Amino acid sequence: MRFLPTDEQSDFARTLRSLLGSAQVPAAVRAWADGDHGPGHELRSRLAATGLFALAAPEAYEGAGLLPLELSLGFVELGRAGMPGPVVESAAVSVLLSELGDEALAKRFLPGLVAGEAWATLTLPGGSPYALDADAAAHCLTVSAAGELRLAAPGTGEVLRSTDPARRLSRPSAAGGELLAAGPAVARAAAAAGRWARLLTAAQCLGVGEALLARTVGYVKQRTQFGAPIGSFQAVKHRLADTLLALEFARPLLWAAALSTAPGDVAAAKLRCGEAAYRAAMTALQLHGAVGYTEELDLSLWLRKARPLRDAWGTPSACRAEVLRSVTPG
Repeated sequence: MRFLPTDEQSDFARTLRSLLGSAQVPAAVRAWADGDHGPGHELRSRLAATGLFALAAPEAYEGAGLLPLELSLGFVELGRAGMPGPVVESAAVSVLLSELGDEALAKRFLPGLVAGEAWATLTLPGGSPYALDADAAAHCLTVSAAGELRLAAPGTGEVLRSTDPARRLSRPSAAGGELLAAGPAVARAAAAAGRWARLLTAAQCLGVGEALLARTVGYVKQRTQFGAPIGSFQAVKHRLADTLLALEFARPLLWAAALSTAPGDVAAAKLRCGEAAYRAAMTALQLHGAVGYTEELDLSLWLRKARPLRDAWGTPSACRAEVLRSVTPG
């Protein structure tokens, strides 16, 4: 099995990295946390022009086909840049509608999602009851345990505080809303969407971890103690090496999961990528010292993402249970 991206896939990732690197993403993240969605929406449109969102929709609805490996490569770059907004949830909604097979619903929602004209957010059975960034999403979809797919209005209550201020959580209305579809087909489509959401969150985690490690390496080369850069200290080198190993061992699990999209593989990738990102955050915080806590430092934007992304769309315990089910006979 090949775990390395092709030249074409690598070029696509480099294109996204270049775009995001010149887009002042930290400023967009801070604006998003303050309730100003304009810069985030503008960035979404630029990403759509690369074809990123088309990778989660069939060609019949202006997509490029369901391509989890290419989309995962893209979401690593989104995590590396700290992209705000319900990017995972929008892709999961595209997958849900694609798998559902309802042509009318697909025509209604997919073209706008592919073109980057709208965000969508989603809640599924077994996941968090809170929808991410429902106040910024044009479409807030919910799937109930009974297999009902509804277009819900955002919750009217107070937005739930999150470790990451740019991840705004709210509870969609438990009743009412437009009934879009119901039945076993909805449950099957929701299961597929949940796997993709977990996979793409794992990809985001890997990107966040890489960004944290890169910034920490740059910092320890500059900060000096006792007349020498702290990066030359053996204990610091060991901590950074352990962080790098965790990220590098998580990477092939992510590619394998993107190739198979099997529940056990996806859960294993989410578990390792999430834990690696969290380790990178703890390393970054320790080696930056007190300055790592300050909001003025861009590092804080990634530090605050590591824990919520580790737990989103599958906590470590939930992922371990899924891996165990996948290897247990019967």
